[in-house]
Amino acid sequence: MPPEQRSGVREDVNNQRSRIEIVKKLRSLLLIMLIWTSGVAPAAAREAYLSDFVVTNTRDHLLVYFTVNNCFTPEMNSAIESGMETTFTFFVQLFEKREILWDRKIADLQVSHSIKYDSLKKLYTVRRSEDVNREITTSKFEEAKKHMSEIVALKVVPMHQLKKGKRYQLQMMAQLDRIRLPFYLDYVLFFLSLWNFETDWYAVDFRY
Repeated sequence: MPPEQRSGVREDVNNQRSRIEIVKKLRSLLLIMLIWTSGVAPAAAREAYLSDFVVTNTRDHLLVYFTVNNCFTPEMNSAIESGMETTFTFFVQLFEKREILWDRKIADLQVSHSIKYDSLKKLYTVRRSEDVNREITTSKFEEAKKHMSEIVALKVVPMHQLKKGKRYQLQMMAQLDRIRLPFYLDYVLFFLSLWNFETDWYAVDFRY
């Protein structure tokens, strides 16, 4: 066989091998995607929601308590235990109810709870923005989840901003900040918005 034909044959063989490798990689990628989508799908059926609302006060401040439920999926648990930092953000707004005019917004708060797992120390660290300069460290995942999902005695406004005899409404919601995956997974799993949650807004009316 002339050298030119042998060169052409080798080139065709190399091209065929390259195509085979590309097909194998695409099949592997598809398999990964199927595994992840099948693992995440059940979580979509569970909607996160808020409960256990308590509105009270001390002498100086209006306080609110509430809890977010169904916020930890098996996929999120795995992400946390692999070392990915995860953050919940809570929104609290206070309005003065008015009959004729628009309701007047008195407070607009945003607090965040973040969790990070140290696999070497086997410890979970929870940071809550309302607890300045304080970290909660525990070896128990369930305890860490409890600290993540509860708003406890959050100061909404000083009591002197409220007027006797007026009606007020507290509105609350929670969401999971998007989990940033390692760059080599991000382009494959960018569609996993099912990891995210955002509750409805909940309202509690009260009269001072």
